[in-house]
Amino acid sequence: MSKYKKISAYIMTYNEADKIEDAIKSVLWADEIIVADSNSIDGTIEIAEEMGATVVQIPFQTFGQIRNDAIAACSHEWIFSLDADERCTPEAEQELKATVENAQADAYYVPRRNWFMGRWIKHCGWYPDYRQPQLFKKGALTFDSASEVHETHTIHGKIGYLTQDIWQIPFMNIEQVIHKMQRYSSLGAKKLQRQQKYPSMTQAFLHGLWAFIRIYIIKLGFLDGWAGFVLALSNFEGTFYRYAKTIHFPKQPNKQP
Repeated sequence: MSKYKKISAYIMTYNEADKIEDAIKSVLWADEIIVADSNSIDGTIEIAEEMGATVVQIPFQTFGQIRNDAIAACSHEWIFSLDADERCTPEAEQELKATVENAQADAYYVPRRNWFMGRWIKHCGWYPDYRQPQLFKKGALTFDSASEVHETHTIHGKIGYLTQDIWQIPFMNIEQVIHKMQRYSSLGAKKLQRQQKYPSMTQAFLHGLWAFIRIYIIKLGFLDGWAGFVLALSNFEGTFYRYAKTIHFPKQPNKQP
């Protein structure tokens, strides 16, 4: 009989007091829970510690750097990553445990099912939403530490795909949609500047327009009703502002109107 293989679960947080409890509850089966926090001030840390998680403070520089540091903080051979707005379902739990006991790959993608505006999102490119490997052996997945957002990663070994969904509840309200759009577009602008990409306002608009068309039309977001429209619109805004924020405008008028 093979030795029981332990799993570390890590959750990245920054002011996630309204979500962290449910996230931790969904992975209480893990042998270790690491909360990789970036100096939250809303009670996230206290909630996580009360629930038995180990909180590791990682000052935010980039998402890629935080993920690498969170992985380094994990003790066990297998790692399961979960964002604070995600929930591991009982079905996914069973599949994860069975997979590590008879692993045929080194890193596995896990399907995500998203809940937004009172409905499951079935289109918009949001299902099965294989974002990045979320179950992997330690050392099998590394991230580009310079990657500010939408972090690129490298897989060292064989890739597999699981079938049981985890759930994501990315936004509690429209305000959170706007907040994330603002934050991620700023990080995306820094990424473009680091890559020395400086588009025009016309290019910024066209990139945003394409993001809307891709999600709402090509990926059938219109079939998700108003939720699909809001997601497509927020992607238009996020993409447009990501490019527009790289443009430097004169701070003072150089002549009278």
